[in-house]
Amino acid sequence: MNVDFVNPFINGLLNTLSMMAQTELRSGKPKLKDDELARGDISGVIGMVGPQIKGSLSITFEEPLALHVMQQMLGESVTELNADVTDMVGEITNMICGSAKNELSDKGYEFNMATPAVITGKNHTINHLVDGPKVILPFDCKHGRAFIEICFNK
Repeated sequence: MNVDFVNPFINGLLNTLSMMAQTELRSGKPKLKDDELARGDISGVIGMVGPQIKGSLSITFEEPLALHVMQQMLGESVTELNADVTDMVGEITNMICGSAKNELSDKGYEFNMATPAVITGKNHTINHLVDGPKVILPFDCKHGRAFIEICFNK
C-alpha cells in the first residue's frame, strides 16, 4: 500500500487525540492484516469513494482508552461503553478521515466520505468495504491501545 495513503490517517489520529483529548499516542509497527477480528472493544468504520480510489478506515479502541478519551474530550466520567461513547468514537472517526481527506486532496486524491458506523463488543469484526490489502497500525499510551486499519483498492 502506498505510504501516501497511510500517513495522512496516522497524522489525523495523532493530531485529533492530541488536540481534542490531550492524549499522546505512540505508534507501533504497521503490518498487513489477514482477518476481520477487531483488536479492541469499540470501532468506528468509514468508507471513502473517489474517482481514483476506494477504501475504508477503521479506528478501534480498547475500552479503557475509549473511556479516557471520553473523559478528556467531554469531561464526562463513564465506567462502561455506552451510547455517548459510541457517538464520540463515530465523531473521532469522522475527524480522522476528514483530516486525511484534506491532506490527500493536497496530493491530488479526492474522495467523498460516508457516515461512520460504530461497532462495539468483545471480539467484534470489521468488514472493509473494498477488496485490497488491509494495513493495521497499533498505537499505545498508558490508558490502552488503539488500532487504525486502512484498506484501499490500490
